[in-house]
Amino acid sequence: MIETILLATDGSEAAGSAERFAVGLASRLRARLLGLTVIEDRILHGLRGGGHGVAPPPLEGIEGYLKSRADACCRRVAELARAQGLDCACEAVRGAPDDRIVERAQNADLLVLGRDGLGAGHRTALIGSTVEAVLRKTTKPALVVPQGAELKGPLLLAFDGSPGSRIAAKLAVELAGRLSEVVHVFVDSKDKGRAVARFDEARRLLGGLSVTVREASSTLGRPDVKIIDAAREAGASLIVMGAFGRSRITEYFLGSNSAAVVRTSPIAVLLAR
Repeated sequence: MIETILLATDGSEAAGSAERFAVGLASRLRARLLGLTVIEDRILHGLRGGGHGVAPPPLEGIEGYLKSRADACCRRVAELARAQGLDCACEAVRGAPDDRIVERAQNADLLVLGRDGLGAGHRTALIGSTVEAVLRKTTKPALVVPQGAELKGPLLLAFDGSPGSRIAAKLAVELAGRLSEVVHVFVDSKDKGRAVARFDEARRLLGGLSVTVREASSTLGRPDVKIIDAAREAGASLIVMGAFGRSRITEYFLGSNSAAVVRTSPIAVLLAR
């Protein structure tokens, strides 16, 4: 059960969407909200080294700026939470952002972070380098929010019959019930018989829901594109899917449908673990 949500933010304008999404979700779920921003030590470490006979700049001003920026970020999150009637303990820590986020997420049931932040201009083949590293390392469900995404509308469950998608179905049941939102189930399979079997399994997993469940399937095209298209057609505000599909080893090294959906979706994506 989602009782504690950790919001990780870098304070950028793009990260504001994740902050609003996390605050809105915590309010509707009546969950405890924690905030976290990380002051990157590597920035200062790199400057201390100098090099090529060039003296490093005075670090006090840079260090003070980074601390002030982190404090301002925490104040913004606290103000957003207060406006929704929530208390939010926001913490500014030093270190490697991905390691600190993963560490603090151990005390939460759900991690929320923005896909597009200060490093949006330096993306890897997946997404921002910090976000990618966090998604690889964390063992917690992670909700990735693109800039402009809003929490209003139904959920879309992308179900492929894998262990990850079964966990996703359980999360969808919890969220849909507590948010009173419709669930759309999307199954992608080129085999009609397999698609029928997956819908049957999804129905069993979603059987306890008191909200409406709608179904959609497709056999042509790339799975990630079809998932996003189905979510758009449903007017969904959240895509729920397994962090890993039917071949976890292949996906870790070569990328996956979940990675592609996170990278390109204009809709928030919850990766279940």
